[in-house]
Amino acid sequence: VQLQASGGGLVQAGGSLRLSCAASGSIFKFDIMGWYRQAPGKRRELVATITNGNTNYADSTKGRFTISRDNAKNTVSLQMNNLEPEDTAVYYCNLDATPWGRGAYWGQGTLVTVSS
Repeated sequence: VQLQASGGGLVQAGGSLRLSCAASGSIFKFDIMGWYRQAPGKRRELVATITNGNTNYADSTKGRFTISRDNAKNTVSLQMNNLEPEDTAVYYCNLDATPWGRGAYWGQGTLVTVSS
């Protein structure tokens, strides 16, 4: 499985960005796909996940971020609205198939910088 993320950039506080991740390889609709982020000096943390139409968000992103998935195209997207400087981080796309014994995979990361 390979994951290719895109869409990061520089935006002012209050602005929006959309991240996209294209997955290739053996992908199944019940695999958990999601986004994590890592800010400088901090641990990588969950942003949002989606599987079988069920979504899960970190408290800090609820109501501002929306994760979506296109199973036909094997893509997962993250619409980020009302961005805050605290959202500045490298965002990583993730596919988790460990419940089915197929491991977990990470994309290369894309930088999101929110200026105040």
